[in-house]
Parts: sequence; C-alpha cells; structure tokens
Amino acid sequence: MLRYESPIYIVTYHGIFYNRIYHANIAMTSKYRVKYQKFINQLREARLEAGLTQVDVGKKLKKPQAYVSKIERGERRVDVVELEELAKLYKQPLNYFTK
Repeated sequence: MLRYESPIYIVTYHGIFYNRIYHANIAMTSKYRVKYQKFINQLREARLEAGLTQVDVGKKLKKPQAYVSKIERGERRVDVVELEELAKLYKQPLNYFTK
C-alpha cells in the first residue's frame, strides 16, 4: 500500500543569545504548519490586546522574556497547560485560540 506523506518544512533560525551564536532547525509537516502559524498569531494578538509586552508576560509567568519570544516565533511548542496559563493571563477563553 502506497501512503502519501505530506512534505516536511524545516525552518532555520540563526541568532545571538547571551553572546553565543545559536542555530535551530524546526521541522513541521505542511498539514500542521499553517494551523500552528494561525495559533501563534492568535497568541500574539491576544497578548497585544491585553496590552502586555513579552517582558510583562515573562515576569508574570516567572519565565524569561526569551520564553515568550520563542513561543511567538514558533521555536518552542505550547502544551495545553501553558496555553491555559497564557489564556488566563490574556483574559481570553481557550476557544479564542482555535479560530
């Protein structure tokens, strides 16, 4: 049986973090890439609507600003528990992020 697998896209990031050069590859199939991009955009929109900066969110979650930045760039995936914390902080229902 021949099975079709959707193509995998690899996103490459380069940067400097704490005076060190880093390189990250993120692989995501095209099926989920578009949906996850929309989800990330909803997260960013909710943060901005709440009038919070990445630094503010990091402080309230007791995480560094880089934590929030990586989520919004798609370098770090968000699990359900983290999403619940973010939704509460942004004063949005969970279904806001599935539009």
